Amino acid sequence: MEFLAFLQLRLFLAMGWHMQALVVSWYVYALTHDPLMLAMVGLAEAVPAIGLALPSGYFVDRMDKRKGIRIAVFMIITSAIVSAVLVQPWVAAEYGVGPVITGLLVMIMINGSARAIYSPSMFSALGQIVPRDEIARASAMSSSVWQGAMIAGPLLGGLIYGLYGVGVAAIVYVGLMVLGGAGSLRLTPKPPVEQTERRSMKQDLTLGIRFIFSRPVILGALSLDLFAVLFGGVVALLPVFAHDILHVGESGLGLLRAAMSIGSVSMMAFLSWKPIGKNAGRYMLWSVAGFGACMLAFSASTVFALSVTILIIAGSFDAVSVVVRHTILQLETPEDMKGRVAAANTMFISSSNELGAVESGVAAKLFGTVPSVVIGGMMTLLVVAIVAWKNPKLRRMDMTS
Repeated sequence: MEFLAFLQLRLFLAMGWHMQALVVSWYVYALTHDPLMLAMVGLAEAVPAIGLALPSGYFVDRMDKRKGIRIAVFMIITSAIVSAVLVQPWVAAEYGVGPVITGLLVMIMINGSARAIYSPSMFSALGQIVPRDEIARASAMSSSVWQGAMIAGPLLGGLIYGLYGVGVAAIVYVGLMVLGGAGSLRLTPKPPVEQTERRSMKQDLTLGIRFIFSRPVILGALSLDLFAVLFGGVVALLPVFAHDILHVGESGLGLLRAAMSIGSVSMMAFLSWKPIGKNAGRYMLWSVAGFGACMLAFSASTVFALSVTILIIAGSFDAVSVVVRHTILQLETPEDMKGRVAAANTMFISSSNELGAVESGVAAKLFGTVPSVVIGGMMTLLVVAIVAWKNPKLRRMDMTS
């Protein structure tokens, strides 16, 4: 079944991806002990992911989606292999810390470039793999697989890193990515949908963004996700919490990175069984508010078990927002525009995740780690209040029709 190949690709590639993120972030912090360098890691991925999102969406809509996926997979695996060499301890000993950090940042930039192709290609392919009436469930299952990878990848990465060292962990994440990439070989061609209207390239490049801004419900949902993670996300600072505040080492960092995904995949499994329909907008607003409150609680915790529990709860709140947003985009976007709309969506998500990492690192450098998380949680609650006030269509939104 082709959907199983799709899930294989999504699961194992993402496991390797998130394992690589843990290994690289811990290694960079271990070498530098500087939260600003964690901000640079986020910036290295954000710049190409955001900058290439619109042109990638334009070309994805005009090409075989399978080809786009395979190009992205090749780039991801190639950068993973190079980064696996760079984190081998003998490389830093031989060539120094500076060249290693520079090389890792370059590989992260290649990853960000690949994601600009991968995300719209996968988003568009899903709509051609499953029938329309199964999209809500398929989106929830796909998101659950992604979140499952976000659990398994960091847990496995932290465990292997702690037991066998960075070199072995790097080899494992490359192997996982190769296993995931094999799933792309089982996909059938996904030719482009014939364009119903002739437009200039400039019009096409901005079509996804213009479509999003013309739909208040979609814009509100994306804005919530963007600003909640931009201000409230703590993932980039978890190496600092693990090393300096909770004192739990690599294995503890793995559990901290996996904790939110544990909550997310549990909630998404529930939502795949019982999808949200009525009052979806209200559920989304309350869930993002709950996420912000969890960040405030996390900033105050100095107990490892309590911190993990808070992140699990935060992840369950975040899952509601993710599933609602994905379902809205799949249902309301015409097939011939899905690549460009997904690319615009990638810009929003890249902005929130990677620029959120930059914001977290810079704020931690300026104000301290804990105060930066407190500020982020408060900003998240403020954003929810503003969106709820300014966007009544999102408040009243449901997905029953």
